[in-house]
Amino acid sequence: MEKRNQEQRVAIKFCAKLGETASETYAKIVKVHGDSALSRAQVFRWHTEFKEGRESVEDEARSGRPVEVRTDTNAQRVRALIREDRRLTVRMLASELGMNRETVRQILTDDFRMRKLCAKMVPKNLSEEQKQHRMTVAEDCLEQVGNDPTLLDRVITGDESWFFQYDPETKRQSSQWLSPHAPARKSSHEQVEGQTVNQVYYRQVLERLRKRVNRVRPNIARNWILHHDNAPCHTALSVSQYLASKGIAVLQQPPYSSDMSPCDFFLLPRTKSVVKGTHFESIEDI
Repeated sequence: MEKRNQEQRVAIKFCAKLGETASETYAKIVKVHGDSALSRAQVFRWHTEFKEGRESVEDEARSGRPVEVRTDTNAQRVRALIREDRRLTVRMLASELGMNRETVRQILTDDFRMRKLCAKMVPKNLSEEQKQHRMTVAEDCLEQVGNDPTLLDRVITGDESWFFQYDPETKRQSSQWLSPHAPARKSSHEQVEGQTVNQVYYRQVLERLRKRVNRVRPNIARNWILHHDNAPCHTALSVSQYLASKGIAVLQQPPYSSDMSPCDFFLLPRTKSVVKGTHFESIEDI
């Protein structure tokens, strides 16, 4: 077995020296060796090492091979470590316990039936009436756009979001191992001292927006349409009265509907990805 693996490593080294890609190399290894070929991961690892200047095709000496047996003792070792930190990856667990990664994965997923999940928003189950309302609003919007192709040119949309003095995690970094009957995780952050967006503050935002539209978009100043979600500060009576008094139309957003604001897709996530992991000393710095 070792001799056959060595032959394949020589072939991988030869292909790497010729400038062939890891995918091309793997295809040739499989074509020649069939079922006895090295795995894709192994071919890619050796290809990378040879590209980076490695010359030897021998396996490096190890103090001991990783444990590959799924015993009750090994399973309990994995369970104990997971209970200490559910964010450990399979690679981290295998390294810490001196076990084969595939063995660790099988213990987690097959023996314990665990899965790695990230914190996520769970959509609300809508009633039939709410579903019908959503469909009616969507049809009305389509009809309006059909009657007036310039409608969307007059829509101004916005949203708000939290920015923190220190937010170290990406969604993937927040993922944890959960057992089958574990409750769903909820994402939470400590609030920093800043401005909460309530109805009073939001009316001030809208007034500044209205004045800016009059100044920089005079062509739509009389008939622009506001698009925001159903946050309490947006739907408060005082805000509705303000919008009505200024003759500002609002694009309908059904209750519990998916947020369609472009800000949530093209602005806020990109901005947050840049500042994530940065320590800010004050609100002014943020």
